Parts: sequence; C-alpha cells; structure tokens
Amino acid sequence: MRVLHFWPLDPFSRQVRVALDEKSLKHQLQLETPWEHADDLLSLNPAGTTPVLVDESGGGRRVIIETRAILEYLEETSPSPCLLPGGPADRAEARRLMDWFDRKFDGEVNAYLLHEKLEKRVQGLGSPDPAAIRQGREHLRWHLDHMAWLLESRDGLAGPRYTLADIAAAAHLSCVDYLGDVPWDEFEPVKQWYLRVKCRPAFRGLLTDKLPGTQPSEHYADLDF
Repeated sequence: MRVLHFWPLDPFSRQVRVALDEKSLKHQLQLETPWEHADDLLSLNPAGTTPVLVDESGGGRRVIIETRAILEYLEETSPSPCLLPGGPADRAEARRLMDWFDRKFDGEVNAYLLHEKLEKRVQGLGSPDPAAIRQGREHLRWHLDHMAWLLESRDGLAGPRYTLADIAAAAHLSCVDYLGDVPWDEFEPVKQWYLRVKCRPAFRGLLTDKLPGTQPSEHYADLDF
C-alpha cells in the first residue's frame, strides 16, 4: 500500500502523482491543506509540506519526503519504465531542468501567479496584487520562450524521450494553465509539446482536479485545446 499526501494544485505533488501513474504503481491519495499545519501531516513531515509518500508495499513502512527524494526513490525501487535518460550527461541535463522548474520557474512564476490568484484566496490572505500578477505573466513569457528554444532541437525538454524533466515542467505549467494564464498560441512549440504530455494517460488524472470556488480555464481538460 502506498499513500501520497498531496494538495491538488501543488506542482510538486503533481510530479509525484504523474510518476506513480507512469510506473503503474497502485496508490491512494490523501488530501492535505498544508497551511493548516495538521498534526497528522506534521507527524510525517515536520516541515508541514507536500508531497509525502508513505510506502508500505513489500513489508515495512517508509516515509519519503520532498519531491526529488520521492522521484529518485521511485526510480530506484520501480525502475521500469525508466523516467530518466540512460547516459550520465543526459541524466544530468534532465536533473538540471527539474531543478530549473522547481526553483526558477516556481520562484519567478508560481510565486506570483499561483500565490496571488489562488493561494491568497484559499488561505484568506487578502486580495490579489495586480502588479505582482503582471510581473508573473512577464516572467512566464520568458520561461515559455526558453522552452520553445529547447524544443527546436528536442522532442522532450531534456532530449529525445519523455523524462522526469517533462513531468516537472508540465506539472508546473498545468497549475498556471488551470488559472488560464498561459498564452499558448504565442508559443506553438511549447503548445504542441504540452499537448503530447497532456494526452498521456498518466497525466489525465490531473486534468480532473477542481478546487471549490475556482473553476479551471475552459481548455484546461481539453486534450486538443
């Protein structure tokens, strides 16, 4: 039995959800609201953040905390299908891009758009700041431009095949897309790449997520935009 403690529009939880489904690993989802600092979540992760994977499959009980640690754990314990490239240099590039999205994209886009338009509302932190939203959208365009440049010579972000780098990027972008802030038509290579990711069976579960009081964009769950 595996239980993933998650929050639906947390891009870090989303990466683990997709990886679990790509590897066809049976699991249950346990919804958490990290900002409420519930004792059950804190007992698993003193930081009080998601995702947290509790793995009791095969005997014993293992609590794995933080996205990268969980993804690496899944790669090592369930190596097929492999979600990292074969060679050391290619693996390094995939990990570089995972770090790029988890740090740079999250700090320059999600910290503005998700925080202002979603997190403030659900946590009761006040009204969105229009200036911050504009800045987040400007940052997003820069990141989309960089992705388009990468995709000029690659089918996947890190190389010729689908990897954890694609999962990380799509998980972050999907949260912004839920809010309707991605200008897809201006970045056709990224749009076509995301369409391929969006159509993967392991990704479709994310497209059913809905938060009370916040409806997704019209095309969010559309497999053909």
